[in-house]
Amino acid sequence: MNQIAAERVLGNLVMALEMLESSREFARIMPEVRVNLVYALPEARTPAEVAGIDGRITAVRGFPAAAGLPRWGVSGHVARLLLEARNYDANLSAGINFKCDDEIIEVVQTYCAESGWLFGSVDRSAEPADVAEVDGSSAPWKVSEVVAKFGGVPRLFYEGPGWGKEPLFYALGGTATEVAAIAIEIAQRYHLKTEIE
Repeated sequence: MNQIAAERVLGNLVMALEMLESSREFARIMPEVRVNLVYALPEARTPAEVAGIDGRITAVRGFPAAAGLPRWGVSGHVARLLLEARNYDANLSAGINFKCDDEIIEVVQTYCAESGWLFGSVDRSAEPADVAEVDGSSAPWKVSEVVAKFGGVPRLFYEGPGWGKEPLFYALGGTATEVAAIAIEIAQRYHLKTEIE
């Protein structure tokens, strides 16, 4: 592992975490499964080469809070999803998940339209049984589904509910601070929208 690249990844994750932990609005869009924030090394091929927040990010007293420190290989699903996305877009090196509901979908659609970004979704209920039964197969399937449906990897996409699965959004980008900033802006817009309504 390249020491300079590894330090850059971990340092950026710490900065992204500080951004999230100071955002009360982001705590409102955290899912029940908690939040994964990941950042991959430039040549990463396995989840062991993807750094994440050990124990994920949870909510404490109304603010996001990391359960542990950034470490290598602590994310499974979001790391695999990011690695699969990189097969289609090498500029994607970081990812984060957050809650999905009808109002957040509306906020994200508007955000993507304003940003000129592809927006996507995947129907989790359409996941084949042979994929669902094999641990680690869901993330690559989701990415291949959105690519087939939308012609590329959307920077923001969601998965609808599946049997026993919470619907989630994923934001992908170049760095952990970039995806954290995207998630925070969406949370702020969601907060304004729900406060007005």
